[in-house]
Amino acid sequence: MASVEQSTEVFARRPKRADARRNYDALIAAAREVFGEGGAGASLEQIARRAGVGIGTLYRNFPNRQDLFEAVYVEEVRALSDSAADLADLDPWDALVNWLHRFVAYAGTKRALAEELVHDSEVFRTCRTEIYAAGEPLLHRAQAAGVARPDAEFSDVVRLISGITAYQFASSAQRDRVLAIALDGLRPPPPPRA
Repeated sequence: MASVEQSTEVFARRPKRADARRNYDALIAAAREVFGEGGAGASLEQIARRAGVGIGTLYRNFPNRQDLFEAVYVEEVRALSDSAADLADLDPWDALVNWLHRFVAYAGTKRALAEELVHDSEVFRTCRTEIYAAGEPLLHRAQAAGVARPDAEFSDVVRLISGITAYQFASSAQRDRVLAIALDGLRPPPPPRA
């Protein structure tokens, strides 16, 4: 299965020189924060200021707003996907739950960008494939260990997480509590009583 980096043009624009790469990374980090705070309509000038670069540097890296949206989205998907490998040493249930908590954090950033992304674009489709490639094995591993419902599909889990992240919560503690309740439903049902 192709990775996000291999399948999109977004990473073709990544600078090779160390100083240019630092600017690129600073712009991605600043855009993630600014879009998270102010939505997709946030000022590009504000992003450049927060990154500590001039607006010309922003436009050299991202000729238009859509390029910046896509780059931030792809970076978020890449971090989420890479995090699955970081959890390999955990027991199957803990690995799945930890990754789903990261998925919830990712979905918060995605919500700010979702309106601006074309959902049938190559970038969006490839990123979706990358998320499934990272998360589905975690679910299958938990199912094989008998700690997750055998009838659950990863698309069910994605819908579960999407439903949770669609709402604004009073606090992150409340969001985490709701996620924990939902994840209890992902556990296998108790055996029937005799």
